[in-house]
This record gives sequence, structure tokens and C-alpha cells, in this order.
Amino acid sequence: MKTLEYVPVPAFEDNYIWLISDGQDAVVVDPGDAAPVEAYLTKRGWRLTAILLTHHHHDHVGGVAKLLVSQSVDGEIPVIGPAGEAIEHLTRRVKQGDHVSIASPALECSVIDVPGHTAGHIAYFQPNDAQGTPHLFCGDTLFASGCGRLFEGTPQQMLNSLDALAALPDATLVHCAHEYTLSNIRFARAAEPDNAALAEWQKQAEQLRARDQPTIPTTLLHERQANPFLRVGEKNVQATLAAQFERPVRDRLDAFTLMRGWKDKFR
Repeated sequence: MKTLEYVPVPAFEDNYIWLISDGQDAVVVDPGDAAPVEAYLTKRGWRLTAILLTHHHHDHVGGVAKLLVSQSVDGEIPVIGPAGEAIEHLTRRVKQGDHVSIASPALECSVIDVPGHTAGHIAYFQPNDAQGTPHLFCGDTLFASGCGRLFEGTPQQMLNSLDALAALPDATLVHCAHEYTLSNIRFARAAEPDNAALAEWQKQAEQLRARDQPTIPTTLLHERQANPFLRVGEKNVQATLAAQFERPVRDRLDAFTLMRGWKDKFR
């Protein structure tokens, strides 16, 4: 198995488009804009062999059509995406339990349904790379110290989706699609002010961004320690929510619902 490189290509104001390459061929995940992908492929001399999509939002699919024109050399480039969403150019529609196998670069992923941000959102889980490390490409479902807004799904759906991702191995590298980390940490510290791991993470993230470096990928172990949306069952988190909303918190779903609503308005 060749060693793969995982590259976050910046796009728009705060998007990351992920490229996965063996040094010759590359897969792109959620290319909302073709131009930065084309520039990076040219710079490295990589050939695009497949496109993976997590959901239908334009900042994740807007570059697909142009890439199909500019990068197709020896035939059609497969475009794989969620079965439950209306997305143009898909050549294969996938859902929970489906397997995605790319020949070159050699990439094997399972598909996880993660509705919430959108109704048909999916994630791709690579159980191991050449070094045995798992990788998760989760679009706008899970962020570093945060989660996606609920544009189409319900709090119960999003909580179930986050639970499914949180159950993956500790070492899983989380390749999310936005650089929202510093603003997410500010909210997370309001939600759990006594979390020492979160305080340390804020220092590290601020240093990374000061050097214009990405704060991702993080790991699932780290997210379970520092992401309030994965910690809605913790008593101290629920106590903060009870104080914020001046009422008891009934359960994890109630806690998640309150927290997501608070985050939507948090400044």
C-alpha cells in the first residue's frame, strides 16, 4: 500500500477542499471551487481520478462541472456522492454501509449516513492508511470543537450522526471542510469553562492560525475531550446549559438542542 498524502486546499474564505494523493493520482473531496484544485494539481503534477461529495451545498459541489472538463484526460472521472440528495454529475450514489473503492490512488472507504446539516449528508471513513491510521471526511457534520448548523435535519438526527462518528477509533483523523476552529473554541469555552484540554487547545489553535496553518485534522479522541457537541452528556456541560437557559436539562437530546440553538446566536 502506497503512503498517501492528505492536503487541505484553502478555498473561499474558510473552506478546505481535501486532496488525497499517492504522488501521481489524486482524489478530491468536496471541490466547491475548481480553480484552487486545478492550481494545486498542476503544481504537484497530479492526475485527478475521482471526486467524492458529502452533501449538496454549493461551496462543496460548485467546482465539479469545471473539473470534469479540465481534468478528464483518459475517460470519465467518477463522481460519488449521497444517494439522498439532488446533485448534478453524480456517476454513483452511495448510502450507509456502501463501500467506495478507488484503484489509484488506492483508497478504500465505507460510507456513513450523517443527516442533520443536510437531509442526505454522508461521510467517508477510511479505516486505515499505509501506517494504519484511520481517516474521516465528514464535510459539515463534525468540525474541530463544533458541528454543522441544522439546515435540513433535526437535532435528533444530528445527535445520532455525531454519536456515530464519535464511535469511530480514537486515532481517526478528522478532515472537516471549514476553518471554524477559533470561533468554535470561543463558544466551547463558554459551554465548558473549566475544561483544561480546551484551554490548552485554544493556545495551540491560536498559534497555528497566527502562522496561517490549518487547525485540522484533529483526532476523534481530541474531539471527545474538547468538542462540546460530543460532550452533551457531561454533567458540567448540562449544568452550564441549565444556568444559561434557567431550566433543568432533561437528557442528551435536550442538551444538544439547547447548545445548538445557543451556538447559532453566539457572538
